[in-house]
Amino acid sequence: MHLAYPAVLAALLFATGLYGVLARRNAILVLMSVELMLNAVNLNLVAFDVWLRDTLHAGQALTLFTIAIAAAEIGIGLAIVLMVYRNRGTSDVDRLRDTAEAREGARADGTDPDGTDPDGTNPTTTTRPEVAA
Repeated sequence: MHLAYPAVLAALLFATGLYGVLARRNAILVLMSVELMLNAVNLNLVAFDVWLRDTLHAGQALTLFTIAIAAAEIGIGLAIVLMVYRNRGTSDVDRLRDTAEAREGARADGTDPDGTDPDGTNPTTTTRPEVAA
């Protein structure tokens, strides 16, 4: 087997994934592009393992490890994207600065300008249960 064919295919896959990471704004498409890049690495690992005729099959073992890491990464990444989408209503990467960004018009302490909490209660009039000593 010629090493050039899988190497060129892996380079094309990696370039497509890199373009997707840099050009896309949807977080799910960015995650899919990262998966393309990981698959290009896996293809290179297996191709070089076959080309070198490694008796330990280290390339294939590393590929299985990479697949397991990619599965965990996509599971956690998708959970984070869904949480952000539920809270913000968008998964656009450019519109998400950080997850702790204050709402428009809110003070630094988390209350609205009229002094109420985001749920509408007044923090100065709420009572806390007494702690028994």
